[in-house]
Amino acid sequence: MVVQPMDQPPPELRTERLVLRRWRDADREPYAALNADPEVMEHLPSVLSRSESDAHVASMEHAWDARGYGLWATERTDTGELIGFVGCNDPGFEGSFTPAVEVGWRLARPHWGEGFATEAATATLDDAFRRLGREEIVSFTTPRNVRSQAVMQRLGMQRDPADDFDHPRLPEGHRLRRHWLYRVTEADWNARRA
Repeated sequence: MVVQPMDQPPPELRTERLVLRRWRDADREPYAALNADPEVMEHLPSVLSRSESDAHVASMEHAWDARGYGLWATERTDTGELIGFVGCNDPGFEGSFTPAVEVGWRLARPHWGEGFATEAATATLDDAFRRLGREEIVSFTTPRNVRSQAVMQRLGMQRDPADDFDHPRLPEGHRLRRHWLYRVTEADWNARRA
């Protein structure tokens, strides 16, 4: 596995409509607003308070410093508006598929349905396979989160029901405990992109 040296800042990624970059203090307010939206957080355990949201920004920045990859602050190039995050992360728990690197996203509701998650995740996967030298990237969500599943499928990620799992951070009987796992290998990604 190739990981960027920690003394070099990770690159900023640009797509046709988006900039994926490190987090800034000015991002905290709009990020807290999307974390307080019950529709955005429907497939997560709960909405976040402002202090919980700020702690998440600090944790995402720490991951960048520690690993050389993480969840990018994602902004629109036409307005400069922060719309959420897209990037790679470690799942943070042990499971049948870990250790692994996960691609994930969370976008503010006004920006849903415009292809931003797929666009940014495509750039993220290109970066993960090229710069980080990953052989496989995973993603996972609840069975009811059809929007995220559609993004995973557009990215060419595949689900094998034998890989589905109960999230270890959620208690038995929790409505969100069951998760579906999707995967894409570097070889499959490169074949799709050729």
